[in-house]
Amino acid sequence: MVSKKSRVEIRRKKHMKLRNRFSGTAERPRLAVFRSNNHMYAQIIDDTVGNTLVAASTLQKDVKAELEKTNNVDAAAYLGKVIAEKAKAKGITDVVFDRGGFIYQGKIKALADAAREAGLNF
Repeated sequence: MVSKKSRVEIRRKKHMKLRNRFSGTAERPRLAVFRSNNHMYAQIIDDTVGNTLVAASTLQKDVKAELEKTNNVDAAAYLGKVIAEKAKAKGITDVVFDRGGFIYQGKIKALADAAREAGLNF
């Protein structure tokens, strides 16, 4: 009988393939996205020194207060707007988008589109 890999294992492998192709620099850091069943997380990372420059998630009180649910497309779009505003406040405009091995549709796409509309370039 053929054994089937778990979805988590497949996603991790896809993410490592993506990470081998690009990394964040000081001039153009990496916007890394992770979503769980209940929440979404976004970080802007400078991989040359290994620092997180900006972070936002649906767990934060100010973000959670604005949302009805934390695991839908509207929450992802709001998080994209929040991360872009925080990045612009730190002087970051250009980023590399790291979808974290997730398929570019639904919540991931909503976050990316909202971040682009709020002023991030990728």
